[in-house]
This record gives sequence, C-alpha cells and structure tokens, in this order.
Amino acid sequence: MKKVATRFAPSPTGPLHIGGVRTALFNWLYAKNQKGEFYLRVEDTDKERSKEEYKNQIIKSLKWIGINYDGEEYIQSKKIQDHIKVANELVKSGHAYKCYCSSEEIEEQKKRAKQKKIPYIYDRKWRDKKESEAPKDIKPVIRFKSKIDGTSILKDLVQGDIEIDNKTIEDFIILRNDGTPTYNLSASVDDHQMNMTHIIRGDDHKINTFKQIQIYQAMKWDLPSFAHIPLIHTIDGKKLSKRDKASTLDDYSKIGIMPDALRNYLLRLGWSYKDKEIFTLDESVKYFNLEGIGKSPSKLDMSRILSMNEHYIKNINEKDLFVQFSDYCKIFKKAISNTKSEKIKNSLTFLKNKAKTLEDIFNNGQYIIQEEVNFNKDDFKLIDNKAKKIISEFKKELMKADKLSREILEPIINNLIKTNDTNFKGVGQPLRIALTGSKFGPGIYDIIISLGRDEVTKRLNNKIFT
Repeated sequence: MKKVATRFAPSPTGPLHIGGVRTALFNWLYAKNQKGEFYLRVEDTDKERSKEEYKNQIIKSLKWIGINYDGEEYIQSKKIQDHIKVANELVKSGHAYKCYCSSEEIEEQKKRAKQKKIPYIYDRKWRDKKESEAPKDIKPVIRFKSKIDGTSILKDLVQGDIEIDNKTIEDFIILRNDGTPTYNLSASVDDHQMNMTHIIRGDDHKINTFKQIQIYQAMKWDLPSFAHIPLIHTIDGKKLSKRDKASTLDDYSKIGIMPDALRNYLLRLGWSYKDKEIFTLDESVKYFNLEGIGKSPSKLDMSRILSMNEHYIKNINEKDLFVQFSDYCKIFKKAISNTKSEKIKNSLTFLKNKAKTLEDIFNNGQYIIQEEVNFNKDDFKLIDNKAKKIISEFKKELMKADKLSREILEPIINNLIKTNDTNFKGVGQPLRIALTGSKFGPGIYDIIISLGRDEVTKRLNNKIFT
C-alpha cells in the first residue's frame, strides 16, 4: 500500500485566506494521522498576480498556526515544461486536439447560450476536424477530448458517491494559444508527479475533479482518492471571500488571537469527534479522520473564536502566555521595556481576567506600560477635594509601609473608609483614577502591587492632586 501523501496548493496572488488555512490543516492532520507526508505546492503560474511577498506570507502563516510541511516547497512554475509535454502526449494519443476557434467565435457561442439561458459549453467544432482544415492565421488552443456518453461517478470520501452526466463537461482547454498550461492540466500533472494519494480540497473544486480524473485515465495513471470539504460561509450564510473582514490569518494575529486557539477553532469548523471541543495538537493528529467532516457549509463565527481564545488565555501556562504576549507586542504594538515586562509578567494572573485576546491584555496593562498617566476627562472630574484628601492620606500611609501586599494595604484602605465616612468605592475610585487615568480597570490592590511603591508614590505626587 502506498504511503499517504497530501498537499496544500495555494496561489500566491493574495494573503492566505482562512478557508485555505482550514484546507491546509485538514490535509496536514490527515497525513500525520496516517503516518504520511504533507507537502506545500505553490501554484505561481499566474505571473502577473503572483508575488513573492504573498508566497512568504503563506509560508509564515502556516508556520504560525503550527502546520509544518515536509521537504521543500514545490514551485509549480518550474514544472511548466512537464505540463506542456503531457498536453502534447494527450494530442498524440487522441485524447486532446487543437482548436482553431477565434475568440470572436467563442464569444458568439457564449452570447447565444446566455440568450437561451443555458450554461455555455464549447460546441466541440474542432473535435473531429482534420489538421489540413486549420486556418493559417490562428494560433490554436489544445482542448481535452472529454467523454460525451454515459455518466461518471466520483467516490468522494466526504460527500459520498457523486454522479454526473459526461456531456455536461465541456472539452476544456489544457493549453492556451500562448503555449501556457491551464489549471486542470497543471494540477493533474503535479499531483501525479508528487505521488499524491489523497486530494482534500474545497467542494467548489468538484467539477475540476471530474476533469482531472479524465486526464489521469487518459494518461493511465493511478487515481488518487478525493475528498471535498464544504466551504466556509459568513455568519449571514454567504460564501466567505478574501474581501471579507477577518478572512486572513493576519486579521486574527493582529487582534491577538493565539495560534493554538485558532487552529482548534478551525479544526472544529465542520469536523467533530464525539462531543470533544478542546484538542491539543497531539490529540488533533490522533483523532482526525475524514468521516468526521460534515457535508454542509460551516459559518465563521467571530464570537466563537473569541470564546475559544479566552479559554486558551485562561488555561495556558502563564510563562507561555507571557512569551506569546511579548511577541505580539513586538510585532503589532511596541516592544515593552524589561522593567515593565517584569511587572506585566507578575500581573498576568489578573490582567488576563476577562481578556478574550492578547490585545485585551495589552489594553488592561496600559497603566503599567505607559510612562505618563493619560486621564479620561470625564473620570478626572470625579477627583474633587474629598478625593484629593483621600489620595494625600493614602500617600502618607504608603510611605510608612516597608513592602506592598494585600495584608498591608487592606487596613490602610479600611481606615481611610472609616475616617472619611465613605465606602470602598469612595476610596478605591479616586486611587484608581490617580494611578491609571480611568475609573475602570483591575482591582485597586492589584494595581498598587503591580506598579510597586516607587511608581505609585511618583504618580500620587502629581501636582494636580494637591
């Protein structure tokens, strides 16, 4: 039995789409579950739109989410001559032919089909004509001679048996009149040369699969198995496209979604194993199978992604969380100084409270990160004379404390409540505004301890509180 081999074959014509990431993930997991190999093929034959930056972004994105491919990237444009050679072999064996229809003729056929409200299918005009009848001034395309009679059945590993009338598949172009191969030819040749055993891709490729199977059969190659995954839709039920907000991995890493959380979400998007929700990387590989993939489209739900991310933030080891947080800040915010980094690290237990993203942790920790306190104008209005008196008295008591802890701070706060005839909010709120600039934020004890005595004293010494 052949060793399982799968591939992910993106075009570097834009950033990696979230649907593509899930396809890559399913291919990778299936290969690893079957102790097989997973390859990356870069389909860069569209020279005008393919860019090196997109290729690099695709590679970086896959690594970010934890998908590592075997061997080097397979670059499709380097294999063009192999594709052309197969096209010529198909002509020789009578499975393809030169078509001399002008672009005007094709346009006319399309126009007539539109008027009749039927799908356009090339009329096969040159299928059985002799080469001697060919016009001299037209460069031909090469078309594959598709089956006309009967039906074909695709034994799909996700969708089950899919039957199609052969006459609905046109004699599709495999080589353009400029000599360049088309997608269906290139993909077939590459998959054969790469010894692919399983082609797992979106179900918008079903018609391509029927075409590619015919190329395989004409060349007498061993057929791979095919599995077509339902597409991802928006929450409104429309097909997700690259133009949609939050459609690329960068959209998620930017707001602080962690790779493990997004990978777990994408794994569960259209796939299930019993009633299990959270999967480690090892568990994902261990339990993944094609039988668990559903047949209906899945909806991309941002609230579910945030919920999954919150779960990971709460449950991840805090050392690992801090490493991911630091990396996030370096890339998307700004690198945090060593002193402040240490304070953030020691405060993660409460800074991560209610945080759904790494950006939330960054925002929660702003009062530590900022050199100067930025006051919310409305909140600052709450600093009246009574509040200033409480701030001044707290500062005096703080000077007497040799260290900061909740046990030391609690009696000081309670005494201020008593002597100022107020409640906990009456003391906590002015102090929180003075130290962070806002009446909202972490608990007052956490704020004071996280800042440290010197920083608290410095902030309370601000002239605006006298």
